[in-house]
Amino acid sequence: MYVVATAGHVDHGKSTLVNALTGMEPDRWAEEKKRGLTIDLGFAWTTLPSGRELAFVDVPGHERFLANMLAGVGPAPIVCLVVAADKGWQAQSSDHRDAITAFGITRGLVVITRADIAPDQVSATEAQVRAELQGTPLADAPVLTVSAASGDGIDALIATLDQVTAEAPTPDGEARLRLWVDRAFTIKGAGTVVTGTLTAGTLRTGDRLRLIGETTDEATAVRGLQSRNSAAEVVVPSARVAVNLRDVAADDIHRGDALITPDAWPIVGSVDVRRTMGESLDEGIHGLMLHIGTAAVPVHMRPFDADHARLTLERPLPLQVTDRIVLRSPGSRNVFAGVVVLDVDPPELSRRGAGTRRGRELAGRPETGDILAEVARRGAVERAQLLRFGLTVPEALPASLALEVEELAGGAADVTRGWLVHRPTLETWVERARKTVERKLSAEPMAAGVSEKALAEDLQRSQPPLPAAAQAKAGGSRGGETRLAESADVRMLVSEIITRAGLETVKGMVRPPGHSADLGPAEAGVAEVERRLAANPFAAPEADDLRELRLGVRELAVAESAGRLLRLGDGVVVSPRTPAQAMRLLAGLEQPFTTSAARQALGTTRRVVIPLLEYLDGRGWTRRIDNTSREVVR
Repeated sequence: MYVVATAGHVDHGKSTLVNALTGMEPDRWAEEKKRGLTIDLGFAWTTLPSGRELAFVDVPGHERFLANMLAGVGPAPIVCLVVAADKGWQAQSSDHRDAITAFGITRGLVVITRADIAPDQVSATEAQVRAELQGTPLADAPVLTVSAASGDGIDALIATLDQVTAEAPTPDGEARLRLWVDRAFTIKGAGTVVTGTLTAGTLRTGDRLRLIGETTDEATAVRGLQSRNSAAEVVVPSARVAVNLRDVAADDIHRGDALITPDAWPIVGSVDVRRTMGESLDEGIHGLMLHIGTAAVPVHMRPFDADHARLTLERPLPLQVTDRIVLRSPGSRNVFAGVVVLDVDPPELSRRGAGTRRGRELAGRPETGDILAEVARRGAVERAQLLRFGLTVPEALPASLALEVEELAGGAADVTRGWLVHRPTLETWVERARKTVERKLSAEPMAAGVSEKALAEDLQRSQPPLPAAAQAKAGGSRGGETRLAESADVRMLVSEIITRAGLETVKGMVRPPGHSADLGPAEAGVAEVERRLAANPFAAPEADDLRELRLGVRELAVAESAGRLLRLGDGVVVSPRTPAQAMRLLAGLEQPFTTSAARQALGTTRRVVIPLLEYLDGRGWTRRIDNTSREVVR
């Protein structure tokens, strides 16, 4: 199916034309039929001679209903601009043309209607249309002349619609889903149904989705699908679709809400944009309405210059780089400007002159986004995060971009996994990690190294900081995400930094290869404990013995980190080999065995055998059966 939205001044015959093409009346409300005036969106469909299915979204042309018109045109891939021959180009013709341009819709056609009423004005109207469309995406669009009343020109129009749809690019059925809702209602026996124009992604019965909108943000599932009033298991783009949803009430859904693929979209409260048409952004207007898809959200605009600004939304939306947005002044019925989204995770601007500097930076950024800028600003960013932003990550990146492309855990590169790392920043982190470990071991010779967690926290204090593992949430409408953070575990990245620094990780401690903790005065005491345990591995020294050997908690912890002793808890110290030695003896007992039987087999005391057995349970080598017995796990 191909979806076409109408556009044009009020009373120029849009609905009549749709009716002539489809045999369906697009006006749904009794008031619309009574007044002969389209107020809200209407829908109709037909099948072209080629077999392609065509759906129309009919929009109101009156200036009072511009918001409804924008909701109809916003998601549409193709537009049909209607101008009446007897009235010519009028005010809302210009407004609708500007909206089409701002939304970046490049495919469409122009239809001059009512040719039977004013045949002598058709040529002048066509010339006027051509002049008004110069410099817009529809400048070279086909112009057809028809009479919906007599049927003249309808066949030629149908043939042109067939050609326009045939030349339209194939939508991406594998893309993540973002379906802007234009209606929500309840059907008895079925429940909540929403409708929208599916322009990318595929919907299937049973799909798990996220519904995010004006008053709701919750998980839902597809209970059923319809397209052209027929049930379907799968709907592919482009299409008009009705989605029967589970676990959500129709009263909680509004026009402008969106059904999205879970975890695939950034839900953002601020974006940096570039003007594509319309008034300069530094005209002094700060309160505007943002229109995208079917959504209309108040925004505050902070201009950086005439062409670049930051928009702060009253409520978060699922947006991506390259999204086209219409800005409209709430007190005006005209399009103020069209903008394209350049950054969905913009940096904070707190220093004097930061806005001016940001404007200069954005001026050099392509509309498709700047991978290098995104990575350099953060130091490192997950591939998956860049994909959520709407950026295209190529399989191979030029070395001149100074990016690490490979998945840092090793193995082949994968465009959905791993990190992209700014090489100069990576070198800074590597040097900082090396010096952090050196300082620690110089100040504390008995230390086994620096814990991996402590090293990561130290790197997160560098500039730019190592990404944090936790996702940051900030205040916004209903507590939505207004700032984004890298969501995945950063251990992959930390591990690469440790390797590049010439360090190693042993039992969670980062240290130079071959490093052995300097036990200093405690060396003699540890060696004596080792000697005793070698002779009798289950004769753990008593607390008095440890004190006599001058082995306190700190000395024992260092010896354990060095792999020379093992602490079982409650002051019980054994050799790291003791558990394996115990297992050989316990395996020879009749199973299951009691604690007393284990104590006797090992020739030790309850002080030692109980924490030793609990250690073996924790390793999964033995299994407790009841309060008195356990067995060896084979």
